Amino acid sequence: MEKKDVPQDQGILGHVRVICYATDKNGEYVKSQSAGWEPTNIANGIAWEFINEELAGILEKVKKKKLSPLAYHMNKNLMDVKLLSQYTGLGAWRVKRHLKPRAFNKLDDEALQRYASVFNVTVEQLKEVS
Repeated sequence: MEKKDVPQDQGILGHVRVICYATDKNGEYVKSQSAGWEPTNIANGIAWEFINEELAGILEKVKKKKLSPLAYHMNKNLMDVKLLSQYTGLGAWRVKRHLKPRAFNKLDDEALQRYASVFNVTVEQLKEVS
């Protein structure tokens, strides 16, 4: 596609621009900024709908004490056990264990602060989800 034809369909990214490759008037590939592209915007919208539905389901499980608030924050931040383990420096088996309310409620202040720092929330916000 030529540089002048790079799509500029405003979408989910807002003011963020994506780098695409297009050809200039000499036929050379150059980087070009794009505000978005309708098919990409549709796919991203569908993906976020799914993520939000999943997040609502996890929130219900947290409220029913089937999962700890940690599960909510992990999902909200698109993290899995392995990734959160790497960010906190805690073993994956410990992170997985902390997804259970009983284990989460026994966490000391240091562990709670590690999780809170990763999610950029206070310890109180980590414990209470709504």
